Amino acid sequence: MSEENKKPQNSDYGADNIQALEGLEAVRLRPGMYIGSTDTKGLHHLVYEVVDNSIDEHLAGHCTHIEIIIHPNNSITVKDNGRGIPVDQHKKLGKSALEVVMTVLHAGGKFDKSTYKVSGGLHGVGVSCVNALSIDLRAEVHRNGKVYEQSYKQGKPQGDVKEIGKTDISGTNVTFLPDPEIFDELVYSWTVLANRTRELAFLNQGLHLILRDEREKDENGEFKQEVFHSEGGLAEFVQYLDESRQRLIENPIHVTGEQDNVQVEVAMQYNTSYSENLFSYVNNINTREGGTHVNGFRRAVNHIFKKYGEDNGLFSKLKFSISGEDFREGLTAVVSVKVPEPQFKGQTKGELGNSEVTSIVSACVREALHNYLEENPKEAKRIVDKVILAATARNAARKAREMVQRKNVLTGSGLPGKLSDCSSKDATVSEIFLVEGDSAGGTAKQGRDRMFQAILPLRGKILNVEKAMEHRIYENEEIKNIFTALGVRIENVNGERILNIEKLRYHKIVIMCDADVDGSHIVTLILTFLFRYMKPLIEKGYVYIAAPPLYMVKKGKKFKYCWNEDERKAAMKELGGDSESGVGIQRYKGLGEMNAGQLWETTMDPERRMLRRVNIDDMVEVDRVFSMLMGDEVPPRRAFIEANAIYANVDA
Repeated sequence: MSEENKKPQNSDYGADNIQALEGLEAVRLRPGMYIGSTDTKGLHHLVYEVVDNSIDEHLAGHCTHIEIIIHPNNSITVKDNGRGIPVDQHKKLGKSALEVVMTVLHAGGKFDKSTYKVSGGLHGVGVSCVNALSIDLRAEVHRNGKVYEQSYKQGKPQGDVKEIGKTDISGTNVTFLPDPEIFDELVYSWTVLANRTRELAFLNQGLHLILRDEREKDENGEFKQEVFHSEGGLAEFVQYLDESRQRLIENPIHVTGEQDNVQVEVAMQYNTSYSENLFSYVNNINTREGGTHVNGFRRAVNHIFKKYGEDNGLFSKLKFSISGEDFREGLTAVVSVKVPEPQFKGQTKGELGNSEVTSIVSACVREALHNYLEENPKEAKRIVDKVILAATARNAARKAREMVQRKNVLTGSGLPGKLSDCSSKDATVSEIFLVEGDSAGGTAKQGRDRMFQAILPLRGKILNVEKAMEHRIYENEEIKNIFTALGVRIENVNGERILNIEKLRYHKIVIMCDADVDGSHIVTLILTFLFRYMKPLIEKGYVYIAAPPLYMVKKGKKFKYCWNEDERKAAMKELGGDSESGVGIQRYKGLGEMNAGQLWETTMDPERRMLRRVNIDDMVEVDRVFSMLMGDEVPPRRAFIEANAIYANVDA
C-alpha cells in the first residue's frame, strides 16, 4: 500500500459527520431482513456488526487494537482505541450523535466520505440493528479527555448521554445482550468468533485483535484468550490456509497496489493439490460468489502464465490447448480489495459488481506476476510444469467424465444396479440414503418407505478425493454410482466447470454410517467429495447426516433409545429407578445391529428421526479443515483430532 493510505484521514470527526438516513422501526419486526437470520448465524452476526465499526476506524488510520469479550451470560463487549463515537449535539436531529448512531438506521460516519474513505459494513445498519435486537446495550465513549455513557433496552434510550468521568485514552466500548425474544440460539461459539477474528487480522495487516472468553478458565485460573495479529497480511493468510498442503514455491506471491482509490492486495501460493482454493473479500466482506475483482485476478493469471509458457516454448509439445483452469489447479489465493462505494449483485450481496475493479486488479496482478516470473525462473518452470500436468489430467478427466455421463445412453436408465430407487419421481419429496456397506444397506431397504426413500449402499471407504487426480475420481465405482444415482453432471461453461443439478433426483441426500470411528471416517470422505465436486448440493441445503442412536436401554418390555451418554444415564435412572443394574443396555456399534423396524423408527422415519443438515458457515475454515484432515501432513491432523475427537482412539 502507498504511504498516503497509512496516514489518518480527516481527524475533525464531529456530529456534523454523522448523516441520518431513516428510522429504526422495522428491525425488531423483521430482523432477518437486516442480519440474515435469527439462528446462531444471526447471533454471531451481531458481533461482526459492532466489530465492523471498529475496523472502519482502523481503515481510517485511528485504531490499532480491538478487544472482543464473551461474558459468562453470553453478553458481548467490543472495545477499540479509535477516536470514539461523537457525543456532541447533532444539528438536524437535536440529539447526541452517539444516540443517533445507536438508534437511527442508516446513520453513521461511513456515509460521509471525508470521515471514512472505505468502510466494512454493507448497508450502514450496523450497531443500530444490534441495539434494536438486544435486551440491553451500553455504549461507553472515551473522547476529548472525558468518559460518556448511554444505556438502551431493545433499542430505546434509558436516559440522555451522561458524562461519567475523565480519561486519558480514546475509543468506544459497546456491551450488548441479545434479546431472547428474537434469537433462537443465545450461546456464542468460541470457534466461530475465533475464525472470523483470525480472518480480520489477516485482512487488516498490523491490527491487534484480542478475543477473550470469560465463560472458561484454564488450569491457572486465567480466562481463555487468543491474540490475533498479522504483520504479513494476506501472505500469512495463504500460508495458514496451505499449512497442510505441500508447497510448490517457497513463499507466496504478494501483490499490493492502488488505482482510482481502489486498494488491491493479493497473495497466491501454488501447491501439489488438484483444486483451486480462491477466497475473495471487498472491504473485509467475504464475497463467496466472487465478482469483478476475482475476474480481474483470473484474467491476469491466465494471461501472464500463458504468455510466459508460449514465449519460452514450454507448451509446444502439447497435443491439446491449455485452459484457464489449468493455470489455477493447485493454487491457493486470497484477493482483497478496498472499494469506496462497492456495488453488490444478488440477494446475498456475495458478488462484487463494480466493473472498473476488473481492470484495476488485473493490472496490479499482471505487473507483479510478470516481475516474479522474470526474477524467479526455477519457480516459474515448476509452476508451468504443474500447469502442463493439470492440462494432461484435465483431458483424461474429461474423457472419464464423459464415459460416466454417457452411461445413461448406453444402458437405458443408467442407474446403478445397487440402487434401490423410490417410486416417487418428485425430487422435492424424494430422499436418497448413502449407506455404509451392503449389510446395513439391506436393512435400510427393508425398513424404508419405498414411496419416497431410495437406498444406495456404498462398499467400504470411497476414494479420498483430496489426494487423487480428477480422472481417478471418475474411475472409482462408488463415486460413479453417486453421480449416476443423483442425476447430476459436470459441464464446461465459459471455460469453468460447473455442476449441473437441473436433473437432480433427490432433494434430501442423507449420509447414513455407523456411529463409530470408521463410520465417521466414511462420513468425512463422502463430505470431502461433495464439498470438492458437488458443492452446490451443500449450499442449497440438500445434504444431511443421519443420527442413529448409540444405545437402547431396556427393562422388561419398556425401552428407550439414547443418542449420547447423558441420555443413557437418564434412561437408566428412569427405567431402573434405584436399581439401575435390572436394566439392559445395548450399544449399537453399527447400523447392521438394528433390525429394519428399529432402523426405521430411530433413523429414517421423518416423524421421529434426527437429521443434521450440512451447512457451510465459513468457507475458508471448511476448506482448511478438509485439506488438513484428508491431506498428507500428519501433525496438524493429529492435533485437530486430539482437540475435537469424541472417541478416545486417535489414529493418524
